Amino acid sequence: MKQPQRNATFGIPALIPALIPLGATIAGMAFGFSQANAQATSGGEVTLPSIDVKSTQDANDGLRGTTTRIGKTLQDPHDIPQAITTITNSLMEQQQVGSLREALRNVSGLTFNAAEGGRSGDNMNLRSFYTFGDLFLDGIRDTAQYNRETFNLEQIDVLRGAGAMLFGRGQAGGVINLVSKTPLRYDQYKLTGSVGTMGYREATADLNKAFNPDTALRVSLMQRDEGSWRENPATGTEAEIHRKGIAASLALNQNSNSSFWLNHYYVETKDNPDYGISFDTATRAPGKQLAPSVFFGIDRSFDISRTSVTTAVHEYQFSPHTQLRTQLRIGDYERSYWAKTPSLTTLPNALGGVGGNTTRGADYATVTLQSDFSTKFQAMGMKHEFISGIEYLKEDSHRNALLNLGTAAAPTYYPYREATTGSVDFNGKSYALYVQDTVEFAPRWKATAGIRRDQLEATYSSTTSPQLKYGQNSYRGAISFHVTPETHYYIGWSDSFSPTADLYQLTVAPLPSERSNVIEIGAKWLLHEGDLALRASLYRASKTWERNTDLEATAAILTNKRRTDGFELEAAGRITSNWEVFSGLALMDAKILEVAQNVNATTGAITFGNPEYVGKRARNTPRYTFNLWITYKLPGPWKIGGGVETKGDRQAFNPSGAGAVPKLNGAYQPNTVPSYVRWDAVASYEQKKWTLRLNIKNIFDKLYYDAVYDNGGFTVPGTRRTTILTTEFKF
Repeated sequence: MKQPQRNATFGIPALIPALIPLGATIAGMAFGFSQANAQATSGGEVTLPSIDVKSTQDANDGLRGTTTRIGKTLQDPHDIPQAITTITNSLMEQQQVGSLREALRNVSGLTFNAAEGGRSGDNMNLRSFYTFGDLFLDGIRDTAQYNRETFNLEQIDVLRGAGAMLFGRGQAGGVINLVSKTPLRYDQYKLTGSVGTMGYREATADLNKAFNPDTALRVSLMQRDEGSWRENPATGTEAEIHRKGIAASLALNQNSNSSFWLNHYYVETKDNPDYGISFDTATRAPGKQLAPSVFFGIDRSFDISRTSVTTAVHEYQFSPHTQLRTQLRIGDYERSYWAKTPSLTTLPNALGGVGGNTTRGADYATVTLQSDFSTKFQAMGMKHEFISGIEYLKEDSHRNALLNLGTAAAPTYYPYREATTGSVDFNGKSYALYVQDTVEFAPRWKATAGIRRDQLEATYSSTTSPQLKYGQNSYRGAISFHVTPETHYYIGWSDSFSPTADLYQLTVAPLPSERSNVIEIGAKWLLHEGDLALRASLYRASKTWERNTDLEATAAILTNKRRTDGFELEAAGRITSNWEVFSGLALMDAKILEVAQNVNATTGAITFGNPEYVGKRARNTPRYTFNLWITYKLPGPWKIGGGVETKGDRQAFNPSGAGAVPKLNGAYQPNTVPSYVRWDAVASYEQKKWTLRLNIKNIFDKLYYDAVYDNGGFTVPGTRRTTILTTEFKF
């Protein structure tokens, strides 16, 4: 197949410029900004000079996020010299999303992976790079393999670009930080119930009680059940979701300089996982021999997990400009699943004998201690914003395949019933120290510089590489020019590292860590008295010694070097008092620059990937993505809205081997899922004490492919048309 003609300047195919006028329309909107009050987004409220602190819900009660701790201190995202996307609670409610996966559809330049190396939890690419090692909960690493829910989230902050200086080991794409709900200083109670097509049922509660000015308790509850349009024709079994959870946060000493929070989060899931449709090697497209509605799971396949996270938070205010924030977390993540992988040509049966079996039992436990110190001061006639911190992380990981108590024709697996051999165990301790200073060296000009040192000592069950010990530095720098308080131009550089793609990849012979660096030029504008924000960024992200996603592999290098050049536009907030918008456009040119250098697991011999992969597009990376969500308040209690999500085609292949590159009719052609456009809509009737909302997702019932197994085996279709009716009660 002939490759699309590419733009010589930026490497974007000819079809992309058609989207630029749409982005320019967003950029040309007249808007402005008035500085928002600084308000806490996690861990509670702080007292700053001349600021009336309320709550995180008040702070981001719209589609524009006005506060974030993604930079380790409480800031307006407008002031951070790096691209940031904030998904607010209001946006998630308007779209009726329950999972993190659905919420992240609002992040341009993001795509979904499908269970690579057994990773069937939340697994995304951002700016073409993996993010499964870059998920955080309230600023603390949260890399366990599980499916995250949104019922206890105040917002989601996505810091784009390398973030190791602030967060430790990671990738070039960015950091995804989930921000939990914390107690408010006033009573507030909300109950929500939803029903919909395909067996959709959800009930949530958000209950806040302020006992006195010092003490408050907030409790969130959730139970959600969903069916699917895909089913096993032999049994009628559908892909299913069954999840329930509780989160509680107790705030103490809120009117003192020494405040405390105690937070607990617990979620259980019991799903029947969907591994999608096989690619057809004859067409390099999703297979059509079987109907797209055919599901290979049976009534006994399962995905069960229990997630328990307890966090204690302490903030001490030395002065209005100086604080010490410390968090101690204990996390335990148990998961066990049996998923059926699809066959290309043979229909599934009731016994599960058709298609493959992917199984795992896993237990991952962590203890984290993190302390961040921040202060503002003047020295040598210049203003300084100084932050520093330390971190300790203890990890204990165990995983293994499950034991088949049946036969190949009728497999039988039970949760947590593991095979007698093949266990993979890891125990690690990490230590980190970082410092960063932002100096206003001239009126309206600021310079930021930071360095972090990470040390890791780990042991494994592996006989070939039982120990790992390393130390790495990470850096961050930027120059900012604030023409006015509402206009911010910057150029920044950051890097990141990872000893592996995720939880410490082993190799027979020691290999260098993954290293990434990102240079970014950006601009942020706030007009219309702060109701609407626009940002634009142009970046180059490079990565070396890229690892495989298969956690059990011992020869793990995918490429020696690859790069993404990209451009992003984003708008969020209110155009008028009645009209809200959230939109993002991402153009990406992601290429392999140097092929893999692998080590044979038995002999230690070095082999290289096929050089024909040089110059080819990176896996699961569309050349463009675009998302738009708009709501408009009509006269009276009515509000209507809707949105569109579109992604270009994505490819799936494994570039690490020396074998022939995938071809079709003599031309390079890996497995590819086509581009798609999905439209959603919402209408709501809103009263002070109650709201009735109707959501329609995928209005035109489009068959599209959502997640891609990027090694090339299969792809998972997205949801078909779904209608959900929701009622909210506030008291």
